Amino acid sequence: MRREFSAKRLVLVEADVAKARTKDSMRAFSKLTRVIDGKRRIVSDPPLVVSIEELVAGDGWQEIDNEIRSIVSQYRATLTPERRELLDQYRLVHIGRKVVGVGSVGTRSWIALFLGRDDSDPAVLQIKEAQRSVLELHQGDSEYTNHGERIVAGQRRMQAAGDVFLGWTRITRGLDGQQRDYYVRQLWDWKGSATVERMSARGLAAYARTCGWTLARAHARSGDRIAIAAYLGGSAVFDRAMASFAELYADQNELDYERLRQAVGSGRVEEQTGL
Repeated sequence: MRREFSAKRLVLVEADVAKARTKDSMRAFSKLTRVIDGKRRIVSDPPLVVSIEELVAGDGWQEIDNEIRSIVSQYRATLTPERRELLDQYRLVHIGRKVVGVGSVGTRSWIALFLGRDDSDPAVLQIKEAQRSVLELHQGDSEYTNHGERIVAGQRRMQAAGDVFLGWTRITRGLDGQQRDYYVRQLWDWKGSATVERMSARGLAAYARTCGWTLARAHARSGDRIAIAAYLGGSAVFDRAMASFAELYADQNELDYERLRQAVGSGRVEEQTGL
């Protein structure tokens, strides 16, 4: 029975890994773009994806296009020489805005379509606005003056294998006259997640241990691993604290969702489904 259980779990894990490997630039390319009037373009799917031509009236989109091209040009300098050479083999052909993540709603987030030799050689980069860390309100300013660089440096420290196109830049005076920091990465770089809905209690526990180990490794790479280990100690105090936090967090999510439902019911917030 145990051998059968392991075999079934292995099949599911391999399926999730295989699915993640298909979530790359080619999938983004096929899902988000098509040929329009003989040219490869990002296809609008509002409100989540909007091409720059549809963001503003008339020829105003050209200002956005120029700003994004400036961001890409400056970002290039933050890559290592061999990666700059790789990026230089591509040309920027189109730009769109893409809404991503709850924490990123309201910030500037762009997708940039690049082509190499032809349509079979695409790259899709994501250009995301980087804002001040919430931790700075309590811990003081970061050692990095550019918030995009702070995010990139953190990812490079924590990740065992990072995105080759990861970089950052700053626009000192954008279209709105404000200084804004950005970081750049591939839109989908083998991004995947486990299907927790299919897991048994035993499988979920194993998955939680794997996530915990991965997070612990990231903290060990980016912080003082000796101090962290000493702080945690050998008792279960920290374990219980984390469990309590998880329960409170889940309760808060339910409260937030209920408030959202009430706002939709009263007409204060417009609901749009099927996105």
